[in-house]
Amino acid sequence: MHEVVIPIVTAPDVEAPTYATSGAAGMDIRASEAVEVPSLGRAMVPTGIRVAIPEGYEIQVRPRSGLSIMHGITLINPPGTIDSDFRGEVNILVVNLGDKTYTIKQGERIAQLVVCPVTRATWLQVNHLSETERGEGGFGSTGER
Repeated sequence: MHEVVIPIVTAPDVEAPTYATSGAAGMDIRASEAVEVPSLGRAMVPTGIRVAIPEGYEIQVRPRSGLSIMHGITLINPPGTIDSDFRGEVNILVVNLGDKTYTIKQGERIAQLVVCPVTRATWLQVNHLSETERGEGGFGSTGER
């Protein structure tokens, strides 16, 4: 297993993200204050942390399955990306797909953070692309509709 060290600044009384188990890919991140999310509404949840992700890495923000299934709380744009040059507070963008208002409690686990390596690409302008079995088939072209 590869490990990377990420500098972190936490607000007072804020816990750094943690892995729940030794096999967990994502670290649980917690809300630093209570936030009310109305049914079918969106909210930005503060976490009280700032990080300095090393160049060549990103942190992906992913939903917590328990919040999703039990309360309809998920992320607006999963996975969200925290870039290596961002130094502001990490905020989690949530949406409530449930039928009633949900209050995220201070200290509640609201998302998972997964540290990932980043590969940068360079475009090569060509006149033709190689042929494949699939060709130009998209959106459902490889299975039954």
